[in-house]
Formats: sequence, C-alpha cells, structure tokens
Amino acid sequence: MAALTLPETETKTRIYEWPRQGEWTYEDYCRLPDDGFRYEIIGGNLHMSPAPSTKHQLASVELTYALVSFVKKHQLGRVYEAPVDVILPDLANPVQPDILFIAKNRLEIVQEQFIDGAPDLIVEVLSPGNARHDRHTKFQLYAAAEVKEYWIADPDACTVDVYVPRGNAYVPLGHFALDGVIQSELFPELRIPVKDIFSFEI
Repeated sequence: MAALTLPETETKTRIYEWPRQGEWTYEDYCRLPDDGFRYEIIGGNLHMSPAPSTKHQLASVELTYALVSFVKKHQLGRVYEAPVDVILPDLANPVQPDILFIAKNRLEIVQEQFIDGAPDLIVEVLSPGNARHDRHTKFQLYAAAEVKEYWIADPDACTVDVYVPRGNAYVPLGHFALDGVIQSELFPELRIPVKDIFSFEI
C-alpha cells in the first residue's frame, strides 16, 4: 500500500486531526477525501492503494460478468463489485473487495451504505503494489471473518487461486492457469475458463 499522507480537514469549530494507526474508525473513514485512492481500515489501521491498473479492471469486469451470469441463472443471491464498503465487525471498518457474493438467504446484511457482515465469496484482483496486501493482510482477514471462499486473480501471471476454510485457516482448493478452468466449492457447478478472464493476454 502507498505511504499515507493526509491533509487536515477544517470543520466549523476546529481542525480535524486524523487518528493514529490502530485507532481508525468508520466515522474517520467517512471523512476521507474522494481523491481516487482506495481506503480501507483493517484492525484500526488505515490502508491506502492507488487506482487499479487497466489489466486489473479488465479482469475484474470479466470475473464479475461470469459470476453475475451464473448467480442470476441459478437465483443464488447477489454479486457486487467495487467500490462497496464491507464492515467486518471487530476486524475491518470497512474493507473494499473487488468483487463479492452474498447468498440469497443472507441478504439482510446488505444495507443502504455498506455490507454489514462477511460475504460468502470475495474475489481480489491483483495490481502492482497491492499483491502482498491481498495475499497476506486480506488473506488472514477474510479467514478470520469466516468468508466461505476467497479467490485471488493475478492478471500478470494469468492465474486464479481459490481458497476455502479448513478449521481457522484457508487452504488451497485449486491453482488455475491460463489453460485451466476455475472451479469452486461454494458453486459446485461453476466452470469459468481462465482464458475468458484474461482475454487481453491472448
């Protein structure tokens, strides 16, 4: 994530001082500027990343399309794509996954301004500079939040890694390369050719 430098913001009564790392809240997050960066608060710490790459956006669009098509066909729930705030109580306030799915029997967690609880599936698409954040920080976060399945799509390597929980941690379900087909434990009938996701490399 990029180094954090935020300006003070002036209110009617005083200059608003940004909290120290470890003390950030959702209320502080709501005061952040709309400056093209993506902000997340994990464990009270503010994380900031720049706008995603074009490869990231293309892969995200293709994955979203594939998931929406499958979910709508089988009437399984709803798929959302960034930016959408996800509140994970006592863990993140908020985090912003690239793509998420919520099963239809859990749609009560969808609020007007944010998702209040753990999605069933989260997909993160890597961009230069955020790989460690997605592979380590968010990997541990989503496991702790009991997200049922976590996908990491890498547009540079043209791969998708699928992780599922076993006990208190994630284990790999599959590593799918450009000639492979993405499979899911959450969606047993789902098949997504990896080449369809990374068509810009073909």
